[in-house]
Amino acid sequence: MRQYSPDLTPPWKRNKPVPEVPAEPDLVVEEVGTGFCGAVVRVEKTAQGPTVTLEDRFGKQRVFPMEPRGFLLEGKVVTLVRPSAASGPARPVRTASGSMAVPGARARVARAGRIYVEGKHDAELIERVWGDDLRIEGVAVEFLEGVDDLPAIVADFAPGPDARLGVLVDHLVPGTKEWKIARSVTSEHALVVGHPYIDIWEAVKPSSVGIDAWPRVPHGQDWKTGVCRALGWRVANTGEAWQHILSRVHTYKDLEPELLGRVEELIDFVTG
Repeated sequence: MRQYSPDLTPPWKRNKPVPEVPAEPDLVVEEVGTGFCGAVVRVEKTAQGPTVTLEDRFGKQRVFPMEPRGFLLEGKVVTLVRPSAASGPARPVRTASGSMAVPGARARVARAGRIYVEGKHDAELIERVWGDDLRIEGVAVEFLEGVDDLPAIVADFAPGPDARLGVLVDHLVPGTKEWKIARSVTSEHALVVGHPYIDIWEAVKPSSVGIDAWPRVPHGQDWKTGVCRALGWRVANTGEAWQHILSRVHTYKDLEPELLGRVEELIDFVTG
C-alpha cells in the first residue's frame, strides 16, 4: 500500500526559506492561492496585518494579505514585505517587454499602420507582453483566422509609406505552406515574419508553464487537443487550457527568443 505523508501543507507554505521581496509599485506577482496575477498598486496596514492590492491587465483589483510564501515572482515562491520608506528613490520600472516604462503616459491615437497576427491567442499574448509599448506607439494589433488569404488581405489593406503593415505568421519554416504564402507578399510597405512553432502556445517557455517540454503531437491530429491529452490537462476546451498558459506569462522572459525578435522587428517596422 502506498504511504502518504501526514503533512498536507501546500508546498509553498512549508518551512523552506524563501526570499523576502519589497512590494514596490508595479512589481508583477501571482497570488498562490487564487492564481490572480497583477501589478502592485498599494500596500496598506490593517488590524489583521499588512495587505497588498494587485491590479491585473484588465484593470481589475484584488486585495490579499501579505502572508509568508504567499506569492510567485517569475515562477518562484516569495514573501512580500512592506517597502522601506528609507530605501531611496524608486528604481525605474520596466514594462513586461523590458522597455522603460513611462508613468502616466496616455495611449497614442492609433496609427494607420497595423500588425496582423493569425489568431486570438497570438493577439492576447502580444497584448500581455507588449501592450504598454503598443499603446504608447499607437500600434493596433488585429487577428486573422489563418493566413491562407494573406495576399488578398494585404492588397485590401493597401499598405503605404504612412500605413505600414506587419504580419506575424505561425510555423514560418522554409518549404511549409505558410512560407510559400509569406513569399507571395511583395509590397515594400508590408513585412511578413514568423516563428518556427506550430502554434503560439509553443512560443511560451515550457519552464514558465511548469512542464519539461511541449509534447510532440502525431501529424494529422489537432495539435492543441493533442497537447492537452499528452499533458493530462482535463479541460473543457483548448481555450481554457490557453488561459492557464497565458496566466503563466508575466514578462518577455517567459517567451522564446524566436518570438521576441520577430515581434520587436514588426513594431520597429510599423513605427519606422
